Parts: sequence; structure tokens; C-alpha cells
Amino acid sequence: MLADWWQYDFLRYTLFSGVIIGLICPILGTFLIVRRLSMMADGLSHVTLSGVAAGMLLSKKVALFQAVNPLFFGMLFSVVGSLFIERLRKVYKSYQDLAIPIILSTGLGLFTVLISIAKGFNTDLYAYLFGKIVTVSIQDLYALLGVAAVVLGTVFLIYKELFAVSFDEEFARVSGVARRSINLWFMVLVALTIAASMRIVGVLLISALITLPVAASLQIAKSFRQTILYAILFAEISVLSGLYFAYLLDWASGGTIVLVAVTILLTVLGIKKIKTLLR
Repeated sequence: MLADWWQYDFLRYTLFSGVIIGLICPILGTFLIVRRLSMMADGLSHVTLSGVAAGMLLSKKVALFQAVNPLFFGMLFSVVGSLFIERLRKVYKSYQDLAIPIILSTGLGLFTVLISIAKGFNTDLYAYLFGKIVTVSIQDLYALLGVAAVVLGTVFLIYKELFAVSFDEEFARVSGVARRSINLWFMVLVALTIAASMRIVGVLLISALITLPVAASLQIAKSFRQTILYAILFAEISVLSGLYFAYLLDWASGGTIVLVAVTILLTVLGIKKIKTLLR
């Protein structure tokens, strides 16, 4: 069974993509949760879905777009959605969380309209919604590699600035950190990551992979760096185990990965509770 992962190209692409997703999603997720923006991934995922639908519609109606991967339309819509979220957070300064349901509703409404205009698609939307192993292509892998390089490069170069902005924006501003530019760029990174990860986890479940490993990590980590490291560990276990069982049992890869992540979280909570009782 394990030999199959090296024998077939699509399984190799899936495996490499899964490892990359397991690395970058918890890194961004840690900063998102510290900022209390854990629901932002849900909002952007729906916008990304509408972008994919727009790409499919254009490829169906316009011959010029037939060779264009809908993933890139998803990325474009997701980035635009992230910029709108950041703008709305400034408009509703006292109610910044309002920006997320506004964008989420917009994305879902647009997706529904595009589906009705197209009168359905021949392409299987199930893979984009919940993830499907056999749909990962070399093009998807290259896109994910590009996004991962940008994410890791950004975190490496401006880690201190990201840390400062995430914990105390006012202190970051007084310290001379370009918080607006950093916030904007961070939103774009989250948007690109969500769009690039949809083939493996599914656009409706990607937020779970961004938040669940971090939620488990927060229970045992003693520092911010430890939180990131434990979150990456839990995410990689979730992705690799989820992909294996999804292929073995012919399940949706996204749902299987999320179930493993939930199991890890419950295990960590259970162990912590037992230790507390023993003390």
C-alpha cells in the first residue's frame, strides 16, 4: 500500500502538497488565532469557492480560458476578498469581526449565482469543496510551492514585526512598525494559502486545518515559538494520516484530515484533564 504513493504521480503530488500544507497552514493559523481572526479562513474560503466557480464558468463559455486552471481564479478572488476584509475592519473599527460574515455571505451568494448561470458544471466540484486525492496535479503542486516559499520567506524576514502586530498593534505602531502594510500582506498570504490548499483539504474544510492544530498546541506549548512548532507537528500528523486513510478507505481527503486533527485535539485535552485530576 505504501509503495503506491511512489508509484503513481498523482499520489506523489498529493503527498508533497500535503506536507507543504501541513507546514504553512499552522504557521499562519497561529498568528490568526492570536489576532482573534480564526474565522477569517471561513470567510475567505467561500470567496475562493466563488472564484473557482467563476473560472469554471469562463472556461465553459470562453474558449480562451479553457486551458486556465480554476485554482488561479480562486486565488485572485481570495486575495481581493482579503483586501476587502482589511478595508471593512477599518470601517467598522469597533466591530471588526463584522467584516468576516459580510465577506463570507458575499462569497457564498456569488458562488450560488454563478452556479445557476452555468446551470451546473461538468467538472466535479466535490474535489474543490471537500478535497480529493486524485485531482491534485503538478500545476497545483507548483502553485502551492510558490505560495509556501512566499509565506516562509515572509515569516523568516519579518517574524518580529508580525509578532508585534499580532499581540499589540498600538505598541507596534509606536515602535515604528509598518502595521498597515504588514496586516495587508498577511491577509494576502492567508488568502493565497487557502486557495492553494483547496485541492487537498477542500475549500470548506481548510479553516479546520488552520485552527485545529493550533488549538491543540495551545494546550501544551509554553511559548509562542513552541505553539508554532507543536502546531506544525500536529498538522503534519493530521495531513499524512488523513491522506493515508482517505486513500485506503476511499474517503474524502479533507474530511479525513479534519477528523484526525479533531482526534488529536481531543486526545491532548483528555491527557491534560487526566494530569490535572492526578495532581
